Amino acid sequence: MKVIAIDDEPIALNIIERYCERRGGIVLETYSKPRMGMQRIREWLPDIVLLDIEMNGTSGIELARQLPSSCCLIFTTAYAHYALDGFEVNAVDFLHKPYFYERFDRAMQKAEQWLRMHDLLRTSESATRQFILKSEYKNVTVSIDTILYIESIDNYVKVHLADGTSVLSKMPLRTIEEQLPQEEFIRIHRSFLVSRCRISRFSRSEVTLTKDEKVLPIGKKYLDNVIQQLKDC
Repeated sequence: MKVIAIDDEPIALNIIERYCERRGGIVLETYSKPRMGMQRIREWLPDIVLLDIEMNGTSGIELARQLPSSCCLIFTTAYAHYALDGFEVNAVDFLHKPYFYERFDRAMQKAEQWLRMHDLLRTSESATRQFILKSEYKNVTVSIDTILYIESIDNYVKVHLADGTSVLSKMPLRTIEEQLPQEEFIRIHRSFLVSRCRISRFSRSEVTLTKDEKVLPIGKKYLDNVIQQLKDC
């Protein structure tokens, strides 16, 4: 497990280091400066964050609101009255200083359970964000989040993906359009269906995608709807 501890007291960080070493299986980084610790959290995305609450004028509660949703939070503080605030920012546990190894171990067990549940939910959500296309006698699973745009070519659709690859499947564009979330995709032309989040800019004649500045035309039939929907973004 990857763990980051942020506390302005060196002694508190030393205790966490000893406890993590005793427990094993943990890659730990410690920070006495909250700003540096938060920057590293955004870069490294640790599994667990151990966070003090009062740190030289910096509020751990406010920092907790900025944590990535994938991080499991455990508060460590000498002030017990913050316990309720901890639950409001979804802390999995609250270690009241001074705490012994056994109490630390129980908190880490709770964090491990949280991480397992989070992984299960993420896997479940990911599965609902996929659909299957038949391409060259094979079934190809496509993740909705990887789609740039979909092109109609005669009786086929060509699904262009963010990694530069594409999937060709025999079906009308309307059929695949019905399988996708309507609020996430927009028909801009009789031959093009585009992921809204992939559009970087647009005019009355074309849209430009974020990937490689790809430009696609807007059909006259779809112009009013496209302009209205993209203005509301």
